[in-house]
Amino acid sequence: MLIAMLTLLADDPPAPGGGNPLGSFMLPLLLLAAFFFIMILPMRRQKKQQAELLSNVKPRDKVITSAGIIGIIHQIPDKKDEQLKEDEVILRMDDNAAVKIRVLKSSIVRVFPADTGTAQTTPEKK
Repeated sequence: MLIAMLTLLADDPPAPGGGNPLGSFMLPLLLLAAFFFIMILPMRRQKKQQAELLSNVKPRDKVITSAGIIGIIHQIPDKKDEQLKEDEVILRMDDNAAVKIRVLKSSIVRVFPADTGTAQTTPEKK
């Protein structure tokens, strides 16, 4: 539908007297503004919420990763992995078997803080 409107606008004969040069720039400017408000702003907001969520994790928080792994944060190492160049956390999977795994901090999508029962999540991508 948008392409049809653009072709109709492009096929219009020029107005007598040259027309308004500002009018020919209005449609691209409107499309750019719509793209910004529909795509860029929500992605910025989501990225900011994800960074805030990850900066607030601490040991004993229950987390869910993007792969569906559920665990409790056992340790947050201070240094980054040299090969991965990303922060990581160590999750405790099972108290009885003392199973621990390393996951990237960026893979955490939901946090259940140790002191409260409410979940903090990042918004879903659409």
